[in-house]
Amino acid sequence: MNFSGLIQDFGPLTITGLAQGAIIALFALGYTLVYGVLRLINFAHSEVFLLGSYACLVVWGFFGLDQNSPTPSVLGVIGLICLGLVAAIVVSGITALGVELVAYRPLRKRNAPPLAFLITAIGASLFISETVGVMTQRNIRGVPPLIQPRDVFVIGNMHVTNLQILIIVLALVMMFVLDRFINRSRLGRGIRAVAQNPDSAALMGVNKSRVISLVFLLGGLMAGIAAVMYDLKIGVTRFDAGFLLGIEAFTAAVLGGIGNLRGALLGGLMLGVLQNYAASLFGTEWLHAASFVLLVLILLVRPTGLLGESLGRARA
Repeated sequence: MNFSGLIQDFGPLTITGLAQGAIIALFALGYTLVYGVLRLINFAHSEVFLLGSYACLVVWGFFGLDQNSPTPSVLGVIGLICLGLVAAIVVSGITALGVELVAYRPLRKRNAPPLAFLITAIGASLFISETVGVMTQRNIRGVPPLIQPRDVFVIGNMHVTNLQILIIVLALVMMFVLDRFINRSRLGRGIRAVAQNPDSAALMGVNKSRVISLVFLLGGLMAGIAAVMYDLKIGVTRFDAGFLLGIEAFTAAVLGGIGNLRGALLGGLMLGVLQNYAASLFGTEWLHAASFVLLVLILLVRPTGLLGESLGRARA
């Protein structure tokens, strides 16, 4: 155990973990939204993220950018990031709606058991992932260097870069917007009503099918934003990029309290930070093992997660 290394690099590990955790948190929102309404886990959500990451790269490639391209001007970077966000959001949103329409809605109409939903979601996940793998010949695709990390400020040996600030701030802003939407808007009240009691919500005139589609769409939008941040931070993507990150996002949702939006944010940030601490303490090969051990320990103490409040009971 490298305690001295952990103490010495505590600041850099923390800020790096927060940036990684912000991506995981945005990803985790899709899991927690769907579970909050349907009490089901959408295991195809990782491929919603995957297609968003490729959509962003396709748009950037349309403008002639590749891994060896020089960094554009500031205005060019802003414009390309905005275009990438739009492309990723649209593709991820459409993919999420498609998964709901093909893999979930027919089963809901037939009152299928939960196991059928699980198997169908896994099947949709594998189908999309393998299709992308065939189309890309399972090659790793590099991301053009749109943002060169530069120090914004330094505290001790902690160098906070412009890219880290962008990722963390964007995640917090999108979390705040989604939280306000769920708790303040009319559509958000419909989501909370269906999450709390779908039958009573239907008697009050809430269209359950429309609400479920909206939930999948919102999760897809958040996954699209997370995909662009992943492209900018990691610098490469491939056909199975969503698999491991999807497991981490699901872990974060459970850690914070699945079905709780603020719990997904807390769980994602905590998981990102703790993974970096574990990598420094035990070695990078133990990074994921340590985070899952921590998850088990927390759930033994608090089975509902850290916040443990369902979407149907969430309030401002």
